[in-house]
Amino acid sequence: MESGGRGRGPEGENENEPDQVATAIQRMADLLERMVNQQGQGQGQNAGNPGGNTENNNHDREDRALERFQKFAPPKFVGGPNPDIAEGWLERMLDIFAALGYTEERQISFATFQFEGAARAWWNVIKTKWEREQTPWTWVNFTREFNEKYLPPIVQERREDEFIRLRQGALSVAEYETQFTKLSRFAPDLVLTEQRRVRSFIQGLNVELQEALAAVQVDTISQALEKAQRIEAARGQVKAFQERKRRQPSSSTYTPGQSSKNEPPTKLGRGVGGPRPIGTPGRGNFGRGQAGRGPQRGGQRGGQSSGPRSTCNFCGGNHPSDNCWKQGSVRKCFRCGSTEHLIAQCPKAPHEGTSTPQAGGTTPKPINAGGNRPKVPARVYAMGHQEVTDPSAVIEGTLSLFGVPQTF
Repeated sequence: MESGGRGRGPEGENENEPDQVATAIQRMADLLERMVNQQGQGQGQNAGNPGGNTENNNHDREDRALERFQKFAPPKFVGGPNPDIAEGWLERMLDIFAALGYTEERQISFATFQFEGAARAWWNVIKTKWEREQTPWTWVNFTREFNEKYLPPIVQERREDEFIRLRQGALSVAEYETQFTKLSRFAPDLVLTEQRRVRSFIQGLNVELQEALAAVQVDTISQALEKAQRIEAARGQVKAFQERKRRQPSSSTYTPGQSSKNEPPTKLGRGVGGPRPIGTPGRGNFGRGQAGRGPQRGGQRGGQSSGPRSTCNFCGGNHPSDNCWKQGSVRKCFRCGSTEHLIAQCPKAPHEGTSTPQAGGTTPKPINAGGNRPKVPARVYAMGHQEVTDPSAVIEGTLSLFGVPQTF
């Protein structure tokens, strides 16, 4: 029995041995499969290989982009009949997206994320229509739908007219571009393509900028804006330089007493103290007073110089002003100064028939019996001014007329 039992024992062990080996192999295979799967998951997370983790990565990037968008505090929009509120909300969205630089599809997704109430219900209808008609998710299409819903037609027409009439004028290029972008959404058909947008932008610039951009290849609105700003800056520098040059004083300075280049030179005459303009008191100008007169040749030729004499301020005679016979209400004789008679009846006058030696041997004029000189026809003498070619031939001197010295 024992021998028989021991004989069957090895045979029984041989029958169970294949099952144990197969079980161990299966366990090892399962372990290796789990290890491979773990390694594949790690590589997918690190390298971003295609698989189930790609969708998770896209969601992560979308969440981070939405978080950046929310940091700008975008306003909510609930709709309503007020066009100013709708226009202000759309302008705010444009400002935020200009800073973020997102794609147009993402811009529409984030903008509609701010809809609430009636605006959310309206957008659900528009989104279904776009999916059915396969409308591209572009900002132009979204703006058209938004304007048709929340901006009355009269407001859109007014804004479209403003866009058509928009010109730079006194605005800078940057200010003009801001107005262009603000009003262009009300005329989407005019800026449907980039070429139309560039053409409309250039046509609104000033003429000098249009001429400068005519010879430049411009494909996008950003290129047109950059080149226009560069041209504007260069022209501003030239204008500032010309303004500074115009305000600077000229190199030629004016010296007092120096005549202008276009002014003819002043004619000068001779006299004491240097040259004297013709027309001032001096030789050849007859008048009273001694100022500005030239040297008297008569006094030099006589060889005698008279002492200082006082001149009357009333009549110009050679006597003091307080002893002038012509002052006062009482008439006096001009010969002797008596108040009892005049010069015609002056007893000191020479009588008829007598001869008094005169200077130069001249004969005195006769006097009638009444003591008066015979009357003669009245005569008028006039003195004129005439230029002389030889000044050395002119004789100058001082004569006394009616007791008043005159210079000739």
